[in-house]
Amino acid sequence: MTTTKPILPRILIFSQRNIFGKALFRCPLYEFENIISQIDSVELLAPTADPCTFRNRTAKRLGYHAPIVLNPKIQSEKSKITYDVFFAVCGAPTDLLMVNAVHDLRHSCKISVCLMDELWATQMKGNRHFLSLLKGFDVVMLYYSQSVAALEEQIGRKCVFLPPGVDTILFCPYPNPPHRTVDVCSIGRRSEITHRSLLKMVDEEGIFYIHDTLRGDQAIDSLEHRKFIANLGKRSRYFIVKPGLIDRPDIRGNQIEIGNRYFEAAACGSILLGELPKNGKFEALFDYPDALIHLPYNSSDIARIIHELDEKPEQQAIIRRTNVVQALRRHDWAYRWEAILKTIGLEPMPELRQRKERLRTMADAIEQRGEGVQIPDTPENGNEAVPRSAAV
Repeated sequence: MTTTKPILPRILIFSQRNIFGKALFRCPLYEFENIISQIDSVELLAPTADPCTFRNRTAKRLGYHAPIVLNPKIQSEKSKITYDVFFAVCGAPTDLLMVNAVHDLRHSCKISVCLMDELWATQMKGNRHFLSLLKGFDVVMLYYSQSVAALEEQIGRKCVFLPPGVDTILFCPYPNPPHRTVDVCSIGRRSEITHRSLLKMVDEEGIFYIHDTLRGDQAIDSLEHRKFIANLGKRSRYFIVKPGLIDRPDIRGNQIEIGNRYFEAAACGSILLGELPKNGKFEALFDYPDALIHLPYNSSDIARIIHELDEKPEQQAIIRRTNVVQALRRHDWAYRWEAILKTIGLEPMPELRQRKERLRTMADAIEQRGEGVQIPDTPENGNEAVPRSAAV
């Protein structure tokens, strides 16, 4: 009798979901980790630590002034196997303190990659001691294109721009598009001038305008939050989008970066209204007609733009369908993972190819017939990966 040898995981993902909780800006990062776990052979490590302890707060404060690295009480262990890739996902430079605590595990992998979400060029000098920890990685992937060259020069490691992505299957409104009962949706930072104009439309025209009315940065459940954003987008006619920290030039300087909402709104089939990110990357990622209806930040002209578009229902339908198709073909997390594998010279797994084929089939059906295909219940359709353990 022959026995099948178990397939050992080749990717070791270090997730910080159990350290920093359900911070809203981190939910898309967890979504990316989940998709990778579905399309590759992965071991997901999600240790538990409290970033608010005296020790961790002290380590963070010291890190801004000196190259002193304190272990944030994450128990590290040596791996019993060798992985092809160590993949760490960080929301900010200070997250590297947590990653550094498991450096023994990183050394048990052939290649190490770090994905950094928010890193502004203006912050690199102040975060130089945290960023020096990136010298232990072979490749650093950055969501912010205009930070790539500066970081590469600072740490002497290969740095590559990786656009944000989205679970386009979860966000796709087909095969049964719901009624778009929300006229305008705006989440997160906003222009008060545009906001007041929309409130005036609420009072005078009775539009349904969804916007933030509470301050808070924690989701009760990250997966449920992503599903909520997806369902909200599928029911929104217009979605307000804007570059990252558009209202904080004191932090971003002159840097213009593409926010997650551009990709999420497109995947939902909403019409994007907002500031055009003139950074040389947006034009390549959204290079099709009406991908974005330009609405300058702090514009009060939104009522006129909406009224003009509402007089063109056929054009609206084309914009919505094209947004969904383009997202399925270009902006799913599968393509982002494929880009990382290509950067480090690793072949994709069959599951990645299968997801890409599913995305292509859905996009072709929507484009050719104006409708979606049946989306069967599969593990890759919105199910959250389960971490191996709560502690490394």
